[in-house]
Amino acid sequence: METEKTAQPEIDYQESSRAGANGIGVLVVLILLFLAMVGLAIIGPPVVKVIAIILGLLFLFLMFGCFMVAPNEARVLQLFGKYVGSCRTEGLRWANPFYMKEKVSLRVRNFETGKMKVNDIDGNPVEIASIVVWKVVDSAEASFNVDDYEKFVAIQSEAAVRNLATQYPYDAHDEDIISLRGHTAKVAGQLRDEIQERLAKAGVDVIEARISHLAYAPEIAEVMLRRQQASAIVAARQRIVDGAVGMVEMALKQLTRDQIVDLDEEHKAQMVSNLLVVLCGESHAQPVINTGSLYQ
Repeated sequence: METEKTAQPEIDYQESSRAGANGIGVLVVLILLFLAMVGLAIIGPPVVKVIAIILGLLFLFLMFGCFMVAPNEARVLQLFGKYVGSCRTEGLRWANPFYMKEKVSLRVRNFETGKMKVNDIDGNPVEIASIVVWKVVDSAEASFNVDDYEKFVAIQSEAAVRNLATQYPYDAHDEDIISLRGHTAKVAGQLRDEIQERLAKAGVDVIEARISHLAYAPEIAEVMLRRQQASAIVAARQRIVDGAVGMVEMALKQLTRDQIVDLDEEHKAQMVSNLLVVLCGESHAQPVINTGSLYQ
């Protein structure tokens, strides 16, 4: 008869404070104990020397309970595999000698992902890399919820960068479309949020994430550069034409409103054509004075 296997519930460890005893006081006791042990071993009779040996063993046992906590550092305390707390109090501390005392750095760290080749939302291969600034804020989650939190941060950050690159185009001339190159602040904010979401269970706080390298892949870089230049020229031409049409429209309205000159449709068309040539032309227009066409 087969027995059903019950799945063990997943436990999310969270940090609990355990300061331990003041190590200075324990150190004074250890020094006195050491002096007593030495004194009894030198001047005492054989029976007293046995006591000195016992004091020596007690001295060694208590010595194992001393540990140092540096600034921005935590010690994760375990008793026979069970988490009992984390000590963040700086200086010399003392705890149960049977405790395992794992050191976890709480300092701010940063690393740069390697250059990765991914396809943007348009399918163009691009090279992208990022810099991530992070620190551990929960020593218990970092130690027990993931296997190796430093490696976990690196792998999840690279996965977030790859995912982000596939959501946006490399470049876009429309300001309403978010692109990797044109909207670095928005892209960096989304990258930080996505990395933070992936690292939530690891007790890590992502302070900053930004793109450090962005370029087209070498095999299409030259072609995409020409395409980018052509697109930029088209976009610039469109803006020039829009501006020229607006200026011509304003000129005609002002001439009609102020009754400076009365133009028929033929002369309006000629004026519009001349203004557009002047405003949209790449070279300077040569003025030609017409002395009689408006009075015929």
